[in-house]
Amino acid sequence: MSSATTSPTSAAARDRRALLADPGYQAFAILRTAFTVAPILFGLDKFTNLLVDWPAYLAPWINDLVPGSAQAAMYAVGAIEIVAGIAVALAPRFGAWLVAGWLAGIIVNLLTIPDYYDIALRDFGLLLAAVALARLAERYHGKRQH
Repeated sequence: MSSATTSPTSAAARDRRALLADPGYQAFAILRTAFTVAPILFGLDKFTNLLVDWPAYLAPWINDLVPGSAQAAMYAVGAIEIVAGIAVALAPRFGAWLVAGWLAGIIVNLLTIPDYYDIALRDFGLLLAAVALARLAERYHGKRQH
């Protein structure tokens, strides 16, 4: 016979286990983690250019629009990406749409640079994943115990 004090805890633990076993919640957690970590890491790399020479990915027409150098523009891009990753971590229903919009802008930029179409296609896949995260966040964010 269980006491009244252990029943709510047991029910909460069962609910938590059921949520963790839900494939939809697992997809939400995977996408949320990916779209938190990746934008932050890529954003930080805009300041170091360890992974790639990021200014080379800036379309000349955009470089002509922004003040300063292409590298200075990449600093701004990096800051925005870091903020987007943090937004996904804290408010995935908003942050996922922010990332999707940001990816749309990146795609437009890449489609205007010859020989970057493959990267634009990859980023389109990432945009679809960010939209999927936003939709999953509508269902799962808030159910998780913090």
